[in-house]
Amino acid sequence: MSQSRCSVALMSSAVAPAKEPNATGPKAVELVLVKEQNGVQLTNSTLVNPPQTPEEAQERETWGKKIDFLLSVIGFAVDLANVWRFPYLCYKNGGGAFLVPYLLFMVIAGMPLFYMELALGQFNREGAAGVWKICPLLKGVGYTVILISLYVGFFYNVIIAWALHYLFSSFSAELPWTGCNNSWNSPNCSDARSPSPSPGPNDSFRTTPAAEYFERGVLHLHESHGIDDLGPPRWQLASCLVLVIVLLYFSLWKGVKTSGKVVWITATMPYVVLFALLLRGITLPGAMDGIRAYLSVDFHRLCEASVWIDAAIQICFSLGVGLGVLIAFSSYNKFTNNCYRDAVITTSVNSLTSFSSGFVVFSFLGYMAQKHSVPIGDVAKDGPGLIFIIYPEALATLPLSSVWAVVFFIMLLTLGIDSAMGGMESVITGLIDEFQLLHRHRELFTLFVVLATFLLSLFCVTNGGIYVFTLLDHFAAGTSILFGVLVEVIGVAWFYGVWQFGEDIRQMTGQRPSLYWRLCWKFISPCFLLFVVVVSIATYRPPHYGAYVFPEWANVLGWAIAASSMCMVPVYAAYKLCSLPGSLREKLAYAITPEKERQRADSGEVRQFTLRHWLVV
Repeated sequence: MSQSRCSVALMSSAVAPAKEPNATGPKAVELVLVKEQNGVQLTNSTLVNPPQTPEEAQERETWGKKIDFLLSVIGFAVDLANVWRFPYLCYKNGGGAFLVPYLLFMVIAGMPLFYMELALGQFNREGAAGVWKICPLLKGVGYTVILISLYVGFFYNVIIAWALHYLFSSFSAELPWTGCNNSWNSPNCSDARSPSPSPGPNDSFRTTPAAEYFERGVLHLHESHGIDDLGPPRWQLASCLVLVIVLLYFSLWKGVKTSGKVVWITATMPYVVLFALLLRGITLPGAMDGIRAYLSVDFHRLCEASVWIDAAIQICFSLGVGLGVLIAFSSYNKFTNNCYRDAVITTSVNSLTSFSSGFVVFSFLGYMAQKHSVPIGDVAKDGPGLIFIIYPEALATLPLSSVWAVVFFIMLLTLGIDSAMGGMESVITGLIDEFQLLHRHRELFTLFVVLATFLLSLFCVTNGGIYVFTLLDHFAAGTSILFGVLVEVIGVAWFYGVWQFGEDIRQMTGQRPSLYWRLCWKFISPCFLLFVVVVSIATYRPPHYGAYVFPEWANVLGWAIAASSMCMVPVYAAYKLCSLPGSLREKLAYAITPEKERQRADSGEVRQFTLRHWLVV
């Protein structure tokens, strides 16, 4: 018998490492000794899937520490929109009452989608495109989100460049946006520190020094007549953009080993600064009025559809689902990492940051409203106007204004950098996992991506660059993201199967997702996303910047940009079906069967062709 064991062991060591040429996952060979007769050993061999980490997962780079991953995800999800959009939406939509739809949608859609993307990337160990080996027909979804992330980089990096320009300008004895005696000021400039003149017919045309500094001193918007008159790039902004690109490159070129260290600063610094600004803000006159306006509860507003729509859209964008970033980041996790706990922690931190930043924002808005003797609504804005006009104006009135300005713009810089890093990592990881040539030359490919982003971003730092920025912001990452996430959750929960997806999570964490999560993935989240997609199309409004209305050709261009990413889904599906051999049924069988279950398609036992697959939860 000892000789039998020895023979089996030798055969196992010789056979187990073998790998089929077309195998999509690791296989192990189990040899069972059936009997020994006349000195001849008879064995039976079967292929089994090992429960441990896949082979390629062992070779894949992983995060240096678990905290590196958490900080990267938090840094990506907590971005400028948490400061400039959520507080304004809360104020506009009934104050504290807005938290009702926001938290509801967070629980039924935001957290489940976040959890789904983390688990999807961690189990499959690939980027946004590679994970679709679970359903090859829908691999176009991966290319959709990669393209959207690339488009977002074209204009998001410009915001960081603006913040960097303001940061450099803050190192002065007197902030340049405090007076009207500068070369860029117009006759309509009204110094906020000087007594208000008597009302006149031109009062409606008066502008503040802070507004003129942003639009005339930084953007040089007055030198452009519209999007068809961009002019050359401004060298000051282009120089800031170069510094941003250099910082991004050296944060990403070595993968998560370098980016995981950068986020220790970029993800934690905003919280330190927000806390310091809160302590300063609540001591200002009028701050409590602003905070009361922020928290005032008007439950009657919940009867308005616009409140629920705003909450739904904010959830989708604030968590960063649908950009491939969460998939890319989690693909570098250890196979047994508890992605469920990560999802709960990071989504909770994101929501708490959004809510707490409202106290900072509205303490300063209340101060500005009292200073100018106007209602809160007259100074409450969202978007770039809040952080590049209203906030700098408020900081300029404080003692040690230059110090506070430096601190504030450092916060904006760090908020933007780690979110930009996430978007770039989505593109880089998604493509190098697909093309081994790129994987072998990650540093060069990273350089190519950041240079391409820089060249196209130059359009946004011209005299009319704000118009290009507005167009990209409106179309590149709006309906297309919602569409991408909708197809993604349908592909995972319906085509791949929510039961099989739960089994994948059980292999990683040792525990299947509860019925609640499976119901969200299967029914609630898809219905929620379908609702948001339909509403976003039905309530479409053409983009505008101030009083400027975009020409018709610009709107057509915008929709072409949005469609260019969304069309990747049907285009790739058509390509996949055409490239497969056999009848239409056989083509479809191979296209919707996960690669690890290819033998099922060979034998005609495709579980997606059974009613049970579509009904099980």
